[in-house]
Amino acid sequence: MQKASLLVLENIKKSFGAVKALQGVNLDVKEGEIHALIGENGAGKSTLMKILSGAHFPDAGTMNFNGKSYSPTSPADARKLGIAMIYQELTLAPHLSVEENITLGLEETTFGFLKNKKTKVKEALALLDQENININTPVNQLSIGQQQMVEIARALISNSKLVIMDEPTSSLSLEDTKALFRVIRKLKEQGISVIYISHFLEEVQDICDSYTVMRDGETIIAGNVKEVSINEIINAMVGRPVDELYPQSKHEIGAVILKVDGLQGTKLPIDASIQLKKGEILGIAGLIGSGRSETVRSLFGLNSTKTGDVFIKDYPSIKAFYLNPFNALRKGINLLSENRKEEGLALNMSILANLTLSAIKKYTRFGFINLKNEIKASENWADKLQVKRNSIHQPISSLSGGNQQKICIARLLHHGSDILFLDEPTRGIDVGSKFEIYKLIHSLASEGKSIIIISSYLPELLGVCDSIAVMYRGKLSEIKPVNKWNEQDIMMYATSGV
Repeated sequence: MQKASLLVLENIKKSFGAVKALQGVNLDVKEGEIHALIGENGAGKSTLMKILSGAHFPDAGTMNFNGKSYSPTSPADARKLGIAMIYQELTLAPHLSVEENITLGLEETTFGFLKNKKTKVKEALALLDQENININTPVNQLSIGQQQMVEIARALISNSKLVIMDEPTSSLSLEDTKALFRVIRKLKEQGISVIYISHFLEEVQDICDSYTVMRDGETIIAGNVKEVSINEIINAMVGRPVDELYPQSKHEIGAVILKVDGLQGTKLPIDASIQLKKGEILGIAGLIGSGRSETVRSLFGLNSTKTGDVFIKDYPSIKAFYLNPFNALRKGINLLSENRKEEGLALNMSILANLTLSAIKKYTRFGFINLKNEIKASENWADKLQVKRNSIHQPISSLSGGNQQKICIARLLHHGSDILFLDEPTRGIDVGSKFEIYKLIHSLASEGKSIIIISSYLPELLGVCDSIAVMYRGKLSEIKPVNKWNEQDIMMYATSGV
């Protein structure tokens, strides 16, 4: 039996000045279904979701929700009408309790006194199998997965009929992802529809019933997930056939260029020894919190260490606790942080500044900046990484998350370092852009650059890297060629250390 439509959008258009963000989007979400919204960064997904959530108003087109014309005046109005938005970057007040976050903006009063909603809050958490969460606990004491459950509980307590989830698993461990999928299926059983936005197409196949693909602000194809292949989705997303997601290249692996013996951290009990060769792509797998990021941050001098000897290229061996970002950069090491919002970008500055700031000396002479050369180089890098932008001078904060990530990578490449630590380099990046990043990584390896990739996405490590090591509770496994690993072996070591 065909389910009734809950949300129907027809020919939605939206422009920002001369930029046409949406050029005719159609979307049909049925009652009690999980609908995937797929597209490259810049395809218009975020703009469409902001229209649905009441943050933007469409220039043209019609919207119908729950059998009525739908035109929210604000996000609060959209929530009252039954649509809740859960953003990739969680919108919680970290210092407030679980209860306060769930009821925030939904408070009700009687004679000036707040109504007690503890029962409703506990019922919402129970529905999500989260009875163990203490509603008086500040949310900053919860795991990322639990914080996401708090966001979903907020949607439930407001009686939402449609929940929009934007990249909900991008920061989750495998176990948290499985827990989230159980919750999404439970929402479906309750008759609640979900719009699921993700760049992980395997997840789409696993959890979603139907799909819509957007490209350049338009709907390209839509249908039943069971009737379409991943390759067909990718081709629709990028507008061209992508025969191989993980491109390979012949690159020569040379002598050891970075050697680390007995690295031990202070914040986390790290125990790591690494040998990275010239032209090698080394992947480090492991669960979130296992010490992967802390290891490369220690080698870049951002995290303090107790012991460890580090040999870098032709420089004399030094103790790890002497490392700092300045001498790491000087010795040819550069780091792409997994936290681009707080560490990777200066959000109040332009694309140009974010791209060249760490190597501005390239364009200075006698204290003066050659702005023409700086702009030319920035444009070249932005073009090379296919950054969608209006101008190199626009604020970096105005770009989509994926395009912001590309600028972070461009800055490292612009700096010219020979050893690159890439921590979750494709997080939040669409499939087509990932393909370009993978090609770029192999191109850099062909040029003799040495790369360590940290990723939670195992197909990425197995598809891109020459060798892999796995971290378990701060201890790094033996480094082995990629053909000696499979997903099962990696997960076995990541979860048990054997």
